[in-house]
Amino acid sequence: MTNSTTMDTVPLGATGPLVGRLGLGGMSMSGSYSAADEAQSIATVHAALDAGANLVDTGDFYGFGHNEMLIGRALADRKREDYLLSVKFGALRGPDNSWGGTDARPAAVRNFLGYSLQRLGVDHIDIYRPARLDPAVPIEDTIGAIAEMVEAGYVRHIGLSEVGAETIRRAAAVHPIVDLQIEYSLLSRGIEREILPATRELGIGITAYGVLSRGLLSDSLRTRRSFDRGDFRAFSPRFQGENLTANLRLVEALATIAESRGATVAQLAIAWVLSRGADIVPVIGARTVARWAESAAALDIRLTADEIAEIEAAVPAEQVAGERYAGPQMAMLDSER
Repeated sequence: MTNSTTMDTVPLGATGPLVGRLGLGGMSMSGSYSAADEAQSIATVHAALDAGANLVDTGDFYGFGHNEMLIGRALADRKREDYLLSVKFGALRGPDNSWGGTDARPAAVRNFLGYSLQRLGVDHIDIYRPARLDPAVPIEDTIGAIAEMVEAGYVRHIGLSEVGAETIRRAAAVHPIVDLQIEYSLLSRGIEREILPATRELGIGITAYGVLSRGLLSDSLRTRRSFDRGDFRAFSPRFQGENLTANLRLVEALATIAESRGATVAQLAIAWVLSRGADIVPVIGARTVARWAESAAALDIRLTADEIAEIEAAVPAEQVAGERYAGPQMAMLDSER
């Protein structure tokens, strides 16, 4: 397994901290893809930290605060300087798990931040970001409110999530932005058109989630056709009927290449994202030590230009079937406009 002496670090954007080449995402540890084992989740956090992955990402709405409390317990015995907390806020949920939009008013920023600090058991958050753009609140107001929390010492850096190039520019004019968290994988390459050129121009890093396309880009779903009702994928367009059949054909093509390299599908998918640039940090949603170890092994894969071309030819972006979110959620994404 990769350890802290071998995992490279990269600066997160032009103004951000040094982070491990891979980050750990906590969402799957709090019920988004069926039940997770708490002891195994905590062990996974520890394994990631021991491997040199100092960036831990969560959201205050993951499991209605469960994920922050879990992450807080996992980090309780670690030195504060040994990890960086990235937290998304503002997503509104109903008791039936429904999505209620985003609240990014300045007063809400302060409110959500206070609750996150308490649940995580820390006195500051390293990177704080609105989960989505609030269409009722100018991004300048939201970023300005977070900037006040930076001044007060409760936040170290400001990030963004799932916003488009124009919003990124407006936000960066108010305060330095260290990174944009957004979905990026072989199956989701939309950021390459306008968003990635904008972040690179402005010196903003990318923390890429969905690198394995919610398990589609792995060996685990190659023979699976159904999901529990509480599983995000039960409602995700890419996992439905003919869409899933078409997408699994792409995965099989990728599997052939992976096998020739002695790698898993997941490892090859992660290696491809890593090859896109040092300004892109994959955030891996592992929830077991074994899955983390498999993902971390992707750091040892160095793809040649010919191999990258072969991978992209096997998985053409235009052949991916289905949007990455259901229609109502896609409509809320500033990054898709």
